[in-house]
Amino acid sequence: MREAFSFLTHISAINRSFEQIINLNFNDSMVSTLPPDHPFQMQPFYPIIRVIANAYEIPQLGRKRRIAALLPYDYFESNKSYPVLYLNDGQNLFNEDAPFGNWRIDGSLQDLAEKGFKDIIIIAIDHGGKQRISEYSPYPNEKFKKVEGELYLDFIVNTLKPYVDRSFRVKQDRENTGIGGSSMGGLISLYAGIKYSHIFSKLMIFSPSLWVSPQLFADSSNLRLEGNSMLYIYAGRKESKSHITNVLTLYKAIKQNEALLSKLEMEISINSEGTHSEVHWKHEFPIALKWLYFNNEE
Repeated sequence: MREAFSFLTHISAINRSFEQIINLNFNDSMVSTLPPDHPFQMQPFYPIIRVIANAYEIPQLGRKRRIAALLPYDYFESNKSYPVLYLNDGQNLFNEDAPFGNWRIDGSLQDLAEKGFKDIIIIAIDHGGKQRISEYSPYPNEKFKKVEGELYLDFIVNTLKPYVDRSFRVKQDRENTGIGGSSMGGLISLYAGIKYSHIFSKLMIFSPSLWVSPQLFADSSNLRLEGNSMLYIYAGRKESKSHITNVLTLYKAIKQNEALLSKLEMEISINSEGTHSEVHWKHEFPIALKWLYFNNEE
């Protein structure tokens, strides 16, 4: 069951395997990462999945990371340019063998495409394993003193996005660029929307770990947006004792920021039975994606 909130002028309530992926360099011919005769690739409307690199260089952190792109199924049959969504925790987005489950975004993209909602490119960025918390933390706290969130976002904005802009037919303006994630990935995505509002106008924030960086409440209450923006927040009532309280505190902080009233559309989805789990984020993803990117295509 989802619960509705009233906010500004608009708010309402509301598996597949990664095996056999081939690592191809974008200097090679632009072909699907999955072989053309792969069972998934032969399915109607299934997105074209391509690994940009298994070890993409992150100079800001001195590390490497797998990064993949999910393209519309008919990407190579048109000259269209597409909006783009950068998603964190790439390991958990469409890998059936992920230890905590996965969002199954490939299946959701296929289902949406069959209904006509296909014009979107997803960039999936793997997390850093043991460095995940530090990379996704914008501020230090007593428990996590090492933070690298600023460096990680610098990588996305100043290294990865320029590469994506050069290598794909993407709409490069902020109105067509979004970022999202869950848990710590949701936390750093929210911070990205605050610090880089001139880059990201669409935020997909699932179950953000706000307890790690309560400074974001003040950041949100003082936020000045570069232009019109959209924020989708999902949370479950069974995630933790403080989770819903923190989400509602964030909601109130944003609501009290009068400078946002004419620029921000916000959707909050509360699942009364929701736990902190990919199983719920999987079901929420197509709802959030449709609201953020296909809101005017009903």
